[in-house]
Amino acid sequence: MSETKKTSKTQKPKRQKRVALFTGPGCVWCVKAKQFFKKHKIRFREIDVTKDKRAAADCKKHTGGGGIPVILIENRWISGFNEPLIKKELGIK
Repeated sequence: MSETKKTSKTQKPKRQKRVALFTGPGCVWCVKAKQFFKKHKIRFREIDVTKDKRAAADCKKHTGGGGIPVILIENRWISGFNEPLIKKELGIK
C-alpha cells in the first residue's frame, strides 16, 4: 500500500521580506538592482537619495559610504548590487 501525502490548503504563503532600494538618477547599478527584483517578483520600495536627505544619511551611517545602490532587506544593509548576498538574504536559489 502506498501512502499519499496530505497537503494543507490553509497553509499561508511565506511572507516576503521587506525590501527598500536606495537609488539615484543615472545609476546603472540601481537599474540592474531594479531589474533583478522585478525578474524575481520581489516587491520593493524605491527611495531616491537625492530627494530624501534623511535616507541618504541613513545609508551612509549603516554602510559607511556614500555610494548607491544601497539595499535594505528587513534589517540587513547591503552596499552596492551584491547579487549573491541579495539572493542569500531573500532565499533565492
